Amino acid sequence: MAKVRIAIVGVGNCASSLIQGIEYYRQNRHEDTDKSLGLMHYQVGPYSPADIEVVAAFDIDKRKVGQPLTKAIFAPPNCTKDICTEFAQPGPIVQMGPINDGVSEHMARYPDDQAFRPADAQPVDVAKVLRESQADILVNYLPVGSQKATEYYAEAALQTGVSLVNCIPVFIVSNEKWAQRFAEKGIPCVGDDIKAQVGATIVHRILTRLFRDRGAQLDATYQLNTAGNTDFLNMLNQDRLASKKISKTEAVQSQLDTPLHPDQVHIGPADYVPWQKDNKVCFLRMEGRGFAGIPLNLELRLSVEDSPNSAGVSIDAIRCCKVARDRGIAGPLLPVSAYLMKHPPVQMVDNDARRQIEEFISQPNTVKTAGITSTAAASAPADKVKTS
Repeated sequence: MAKVRIAIVGVGNCASSLIQGIEYYRQNRHEDTDKSLGLMHYQVGPYSPADIEVVAAFDIDKRKVGQPLTKAIFAPPNCTKDICTEFAQPGPIVQMGPINDGVSEHMARYPDDQAFRPADAQPVDVAKVLRESQADILVNYLPVGSQKATEYYAEAALQTGVSLVNCIPVFIVSNEKWAQRFAEKGIPCVGDDIKAQVGATIVHRILTRLFRDRGAQLDATYQLNTAGNTDFLNMLNQDRLASKKISKTEAVQSQLDTPLHPDQVHIGPADYVPWQKDNKVCFLRMEGRGFAGIPLNLELRLSVEDSPNSAGVSIDAIRCCKVARDRGIAGPLLPVSAYLMKHPPVQMVDNDARRQIEEFISQPNTVKTAGITSTAAASAPADKVKTS
């Protein structure tokens, strides 16, 4: 059976949940009951979750570099909940990647069990590792704000013909120049900034669209998030947050015919609360007017385990990307990115994107298209392709 061979950049909580989840579904694949629990699709083309194989991994933390992947995913500062701790294979050895801007300086002020601790090792040649491992797809889980580091890995993917699934808010797939380079190289890609399965952004988007579809006027809204994982510790550095706030805000604003004034919308991380660990709490408020201008207010509190909440979405993104490779499709996958990512090249209504993904999965004769590509590329408005 064909495999989906992936390399992972950043062996943090999200990577841990993804790898544990793949093993969980591998061990339970023969059970008829609930084998697809927690997945949008158990099968994407010929691929089940069990067909995803990690063939290379990169990190910079001294407790992870040099360790087998299935050991490294449980090393500090990882703090996500255990899904599956017994593995049939140890996985590849985690190799030292270039640090670039992958570590914020303020991390040094926090305890070892909360923060990164860079290894004293020379970075490997990432392109060489990708080539020798025969990876199909590079999954990017670097910290928010890692612009230079992400660009380095994107270049390595382009050099080696490896696809990119960019799960962080550094704009590669949604950047016109980068997107065109992937298209010209004949490489499909998905991004940017993974949505959770039932997370703050998707809930906020759906409720925003609900206001619009039901004839109510949304006047102001905020979304505040707290957690105690390394992602939220990293985001205490405001200099690393610009793209994250853009990504989350545009994801919500795109569901309105007329976006709110910037002063009337605030979306982003609120604070780092160490004892919450990987539990993320979202506080959401929406103020608007309904029939005859009568005020209405909505308040919501959402509590989720942050990293597992994105792992199932990543599994779909990875498999859709592999199906695109099998079919010779090049460049950004628009509906896939629109449904699974916060900052895609083209924002879509979620129901429309989901319908097009179902068509993409069920139609094996999809052909490549030029430039910014997908099964719906011909109908995507060119002025909606992001250049940020």
